[in-house]
Amino acid sequence: MKSVLVIGLGRFGKTLAVQLAELGHDVMGIDHDEDRVNEALNIVTDAQIGDSTNEEFLQSLGVRSFDICYVTISNDFQSSLETTSLLKEMGAKFVVSRAERDGQEKFLLRNGADRVVYPEKQVARWAAIRYSSLQILDYIELDEKHSLYEVSTPASWVGKNVLELDVRRKYNLNIIAVKKDENMNFMVTPETTLTENSSLLILGEYKAVQKCFKI
Repeated sequence: MKSVLVIGLGRFGKTLAVQLAELGHDVMGIDHDEDRVNEALNIVTDAQIGDSTNEEFLQSLGVRSFDICYVTISNDFQSSLETTSLLKEMGAKFVVSRAERDGQEKFLLRNGADRVVYPEKQVARWAAIRYSSLQILDYIELDEKHSLYEVSTPASWVGKNVLELDVRRKYNLNIIAVKKDENMNFMVTPETTLTENSSLLILGEYKAVQKCFKI
């Protein structure tokens, strides 16, 4: 269990606080809006009304004691930037700040953020890849180039083994696991034979996935 500070209890911040609490973490929520704080009281361990750009208020929270500080302030980038900077100045261990527009990430990183999340952009990319092809069932982005993709096993692959398909050499893709009846088998060998109604967990670049699966 970790001690987490969430600053900004708008839609994203509140949802984040819910997820953190469900994962068993100790969560404190902060917002300048009294209604938002009251709505979060039954979700978080503690919640306070306050201005996170006020140095004295922020200092009173004891930011050094939190394992992670999330800055999820909505529609006020200046406050987000100031809060991020103050948290690092006060010795916050790890600060994750939210960007809402292109270009904000670099400013947040320059002002102390250890990581930046851009929910709208990340979800939009996920939705674009996920639903633009019926073959892609899910995907998790690992870095700018590489992702994990769950793809339907092509009919032409059924009955063939991993060695025969040789997707690593042909497309620079790695078959990490085979999923069948909701069971994931990570013990994939060259002799693993693919069956009907199965899906594959593939590691690689999107362009290679497009080429391999003719997307």
